Amino acid sequence: MSARDRLTDGLYGLGWSAVKKLPEPVAVSLGRTIADSAWKRRGKGVLRLESNLARVVPDAGPERLAQLSKAGMRSYMRYWMESFRLPTWSADRVRDNVRILDTHHLTEGLAAGRGVIVALPHLANWDLAGVWVTRTMNVPFTTVAERLNPESLYDRFVAYRESLGMEVVPHSGGAAFGTLARRLRAGGLVCLVADRDLSATGVEVKYFGESARMPAGPALLAQQTGARLLPVTLWYGPTPTMHGRIHPPIEVPQTGTRAEKTSLMTQALADAYATGIADHPEDWHMLQRLWLADLEPREPQGGEE
Repeated sequence: MSARDRLTDGLYGLGWSAVKKLPEPVAVSLGRTIADSAWKRRGKGVLRLESNLARVVPDAGPERLAQLSKAGMRSYMRYWMESFRLPTWSADRVRDNVRILDTHHLTEGLAAGRGVIVALPHLANWDLAGVWVTRTMNVPFTTVAERLNPESLYDRFVAYRESLGMEVVPHSGGAAFGTLARRLRAGGLVCLVADRDLSATGVEVKYFGESARMPAGPALLAQQTGARLLPVTLWYGPTPTMHGRIHPPIEVPQTGTRAEKTSLMTQALADAYATGIADHPEDWHMLQRLWLADLEPREPQGGEE
């Protein structure tokens, strides 16, 4: 392990071990101080966040974008501070601090016994939403985790999410899709953060008027298993409460090829995400490149023109 990897792993380890022991007001203040400091430095992440927000709020001038990015960094650090402390939260606290609208879409899907896929963008705290499912609804679910470097950091994330009642499978390789499909055929719940995919298998969608790619997995799983596909959007309120909405199911089109069905269903997911992000842009934690126009041009390889 390199020195940088050891530092990264150590910092996350410190967060999980130390932050959860802090008094609540101290943790909140610390998160805001870190967020404001990062925002003032105007690093790549903050600049990328502002660039992304400019697509979401096209009428915003520089001052408004700066306000949104500052609020966005505070929201992002709130996510981390909450996540570090979630293992200490009681079921009562989770219930009292999360308000989800239209839960019947989820409960009806699970009652039907055909499985449910919940697909979310990077809004507010998706880990807290997961804990609400496991501790308030008493429903276990399966999710995926991207392989991280160093491996020890990936192991920390897996252990953390498993401690919250989630089954975690690695994203790499084709085995993850098969595991998720089996869980769905057994009537289970699968939750996926699914608003950014820069791989060759990503589905191109129109997102706030421009082309981006999103994962094909949710739509393909719904087609293959018959599971109900539900978009979910989240946002923070002015109080400690986090809010969310479970959107109506995205149906599998009756006609068309698998690729055509996947494209239509993924576009429907993107449209649902866009409504939540447009309503609460300050809670959208997208500090990376997303739109195809922002990607670095590829160097020609092996005879490419």
